Amino acid sequence: MPLAHRHPQKDRAHLEERALRGWSRVVRRRALPGRAHAAGPPETESGAAPLKLCAGITGLLLCASLYAGAQQPPPIHVDVRLVNVFVNVTDPAGAPVGGLAKDDFLLTQDGHPQTISYFERQSEMPLSLVLAIDTSGSVQKDLPLEKYAAHNFVHALLRPVDRLDLMDVNSDVREVVGFTSNLRRIDAGIENLTTGPATALYNAIWLASQRLTPLSGRRVLVVISDGSNTVSGVDYQQALEEAVRGEVMVYSLIDLPIVADAGRDTGGEHALIALSQETGGKYYYAEAGNLEKAFQKISEDLRTQYLIGYYPVRHSSFSDFHRISVTLKDPPQPPYTLRYRTGYYSAPASVPEPPR
Repeated sequence: MPLAHRHPQKDRAHLEERALRGWSRVVRRRALPGRAHAAGPPETESGAAPLKLCAGITGLLLCASLYAGAQQPPPIHVDVRLVNVFVNVTDPAGAPVGGLAKDDFLLTQDGHPQTISYFERQSEMPLSLVLAIDTSGSVQKDLPLEKYAAHNFVHALLRPVDRLDLMDVNSDVREVVGFTSNLRRIDAGIENLTTGPATALYNAIWLASQRLTPLSGRRVLVVISDGSNTVSGVDYQQALEEAVRGEVMVYSLIDLPIVADAGRDTGGEHALIALSQETGGKYYYAEAGNLEKAFQKISEDLRTQYLIGYYPVRHSSFSDFHRISVTLKDPPQPPYTLRYRTGYYSAPASVPEPPR
């Protein structure tokens, strides 16, 4: 950067004066009065050629500029990667709030304000969705209802530009149908789910996130489970990090065997709730046969999302995780609820290893 752009006027004058004094000393030492030159440009009164004079000034000014530049604060970095944030806004009754504009939102990253570069209401961005259904022993009683609700959900939500992957989750995780928009294939897969005694829930979340990460568009995982994880391998933190790194929104349908059952895995329920909150998804309890209603809410949620995009202006950070905050400039009373992912990782994930 030119010297004139890096330093105040008084510092600039001081540095230039020092540089010129140094150049004068160099000229006096190197000048050879009375020496004849057979060829070359005419010398100045000091005996130095104009080219040497220019080179001397340039070199000394460059040194002065580098010296003074070392005194400057760390630069602000502008990330060339567009960060997309899907935001759901609901009123106190839980109804979606539409009609908001770009200028209604404020966004910060790690506490620093960001400029919103892209905005879209009711995002039409294609959807890549994994539907993972727990078919272990603890929820098998509800499997017929889960199948019926899943059929209706897929037919109501999926458009030709969208793709769905179907997995069943028990002692192992099985991809029943790979990503497709073919409703016949998906319907056939739902009717051919297998069962097993245990639940590899965190393995399923990890694997689903892995499948979603390289795909474009909105990445969504819908998991139906009671929250129990009874198979070793991936732990909760690993599953959460994989979902966050893949920018996967997790919607949890928590299927309770019996609401007042003393054997409920409340820890597993809370894990699914936290997973949904951290990724910008949502959780629903699917007790009392209201699974189909929960599916309808997910479908409505995905149709009423705002899309906000920005190029991060980041200050120095000791972590590759960056926290996002989205608010409204003029929040109403009572306030609306905004739901979005809490942050993202700027560094790529390490080479993944399959769950063991």
